[in-house]
Amino acid sequence: MFSQPEIEAVYKAIYTRRDVRTFLPDAIPEDIVHRILTAAHHAPSVGFMQPWNFIIVSSDEVKEKLAWAADKERQALAIHYEEEKQTKFLGLKVQGLKEAPITICVTCDPTRGGSHVLGRNSIPETDALSTACAIQNMWLAATAEGLALGWVSFYKKNDVRDILNIPPHIDPIALLSIGYTENYPVKPILESANWEKRRELEALIFEDGWGNKKDSSNGN
Repeated sequence: MFSQPEIEAVYKAIYTRRDVRTFLPDAIPEDIVHRILTAAHHAPSVGFMQPWNFIIVSSDEVKEKLAWAADKERQALAIHYEEEKQTKFLGLKVQGLKEAPITICVTCDPTRGGSHVLGRNSIPETDALSTACAIQNMWLAATAEGLALGWVSFYKKNDVRDILNIPPHIDPIALLSIGYTENYPVKPILESANWEKRRELEALIFEDGWGNKKDSSNGN
């Protein structure tokens, strides 16, 4: 189905992808933005509900308001960390919201598809999980296009609803700033800042039940 170079390209996008915080003001061609959104729209969704919408923010005035909402929450969250981690947390910048040429708010509509969506009846949060798949597609597509993407993960949802006129029942899942950058990280930013290290994969794999580790002594 895929040639070896195509397989390698997929894995390259996965391993290269980073959460980026600094952007150049250069505009992104509309056809590239459309390709990225098309990739998002081809994500899997439980019951084929396709619960996502995409609000493209390019107005400096609106971006300033979103940056205010993120910075307000960043300051509020800092009190939950001890001194060293608090300093590192406050060092996380939100100016990417203002620097990037566009920020895309990805939303989730829990009512899409009606009250009996296949799969969601048993696990209600599958609508948000489906939206997360769309976000991952966007991220990988942006990486392949030579763009940087930053996920702003701290804000009060009602602040974002008010700023972007989002209806009360719609969930603003993510603010994604997208643009070109001169500072594409080799490692995840939080790993470079010694916030956390990537865990060993082998320690996270169980077989046939929680906690069951593969016995490597006999090859099983």
